[in-house]
Amino acid sequence: MPTLTIFNSAPAETAAQTPAAAERPLPAVLGADLEVPVKGGRLVGYANLDYAASAPCLEPVNAAVAAALPAYSSVHRGAGYASQLTTARYEQARHTVRAFVGARPDDAVIFTRNTTDATNLLARCLPAGTTAVVFDTEHHASLLPWQRSVRLAPPPLPGSAVRAADEALAGIDGPKLLVVTAASNVTGELWPIAALAHIAHRHGARILVDAAQLVPHRQLNLTALDLDYVVFSGHKLYAPFGAGALVGRRDWLAEGEPYLKGGGAVRSVGDAAGGEVDWHDDPEPRHEAGTPNVLGAIALAAACDALSATGWTALVREEERLIARLRAGLATIEGVRELSLWGEDHPRVGIVSFTVAGHSAREVAELLSGEYGIGVRDGKFCAHPFVRHLLSTTERRSPAGGRDHGHAGGCEDGTDSAVRASIGLGTTQEHVDRLIEAVRDLAAR
Repeated sequence: MPTLTIFNSAPAETAAQTPAAAERPLPAVLGADLEVPVKGGRLVGYANLDYAASAPCLEPVNAAVAAALPAYSSVHRGAGYASQLTTARYEQARHTVRAFVGARPDDAVIFTRNTTDATNLLARCLPAGTTAVVFDTEHHASLLPWQRSVRLAPPPLPGSAVRAADEALAGIDGPKLLVVTAASNVTGELWPIAALAHIAHRHGARILVDAAQLVPHRQLNLTALDLDYVVFSGHKLYAPFGAGALVGRRDWLAEGEPYLKGGGAVRSVGDAAGGEVDWHDDPEPRHEAGTPNVLGAIALAAACDALSATGWTALVREEERLIARLRAGLATIEGVRELSLWGEDHPRVGIVSFTVAGHSAREVAELLSGEYGIGVRDGKFCAHPFVRHLLSTTERRSPAGGRDHGHAGGCEDGTDSAVRASIGLGTTQEHVDRLIEAVRDLAAR
């Protein structure tokens, strides 16, 4: 079995990256100079610590979209110059995304709206009778789309996750799919996806990896990790234009019912109502009916290019420094508890979720915004079972029971919630220190 010390990503540098590329400056984000109002009417620089929800746009992404707009046109079915140029840019974006995740040359790359859309697309294409095996630690996008599923309890250790998957897959007949995150959207902890892929394939199963929270922070190599499918979103990858991708093996996608039925998905349509329809065998047109989000695909590819050209060493080093500083600072504050599944020393990306005794998560988030100009997320982060598990198995409840009855918005119901701070390109040490001191102030009230 593969060692559990290799969790997700390929080495920080590949042979194709030169030392010079690794030392290039990190790409800048738009909005770094944004000022926001706080209590008393003052304006302060915005400390955006909500990257795990949506990351700001990179300047190279903005430039790529601006360059495409003058010749923006419909793709694939136009003979005009603008249409041909836009089609070429759209298809180049597909090649860029394929290279960014280290996919195999024959893997399909289907553009979607986001990670949720991509996961639901694959769910529609599973062979009849397929059983999905999924942990209760997953985002709702991975928990909910499956017609048949086996849910596994949160594992106490990484090795327990591998053993639980091994036992569950061994007991299932017929087609099966293991679904797992690469990095938790609640704790940032990295999952042993290399070992899980090995287990899946040993049982004749395939593996789908939700890489939405990984790819903005670490290099991913689908081929080296032997993954079957990967899904992720542009809006978490510094390309906030409503695009995502499903990348992986073609056969299930080529045989599955078209996700959308309409123009571009067919070779021909018969004359009579209910007549013969000849769908494309090629997964990309088969599942991209209608006019696609061309600018979203261009933006997504530009973000992939910008991160790849920079090299991952400097990005990873700076994010690890900042998240370590944040976690260490929060650990010194009485009444603050960090949510963690596998302990404080487990590898993770730039996400930390926590509670503050005596304060609801919504209260903390609103005070951080209104008094300090800090943006964080509060709620259960569309991972209700996982957050409830973390809160119930650790000493993170207030004297009154720690129940948060404030409105949390989105997919949250406002109870048993936490605060999530997340970092990325554009996060500074001042942002981190401001959050630590603000939480220290709130906890002391």
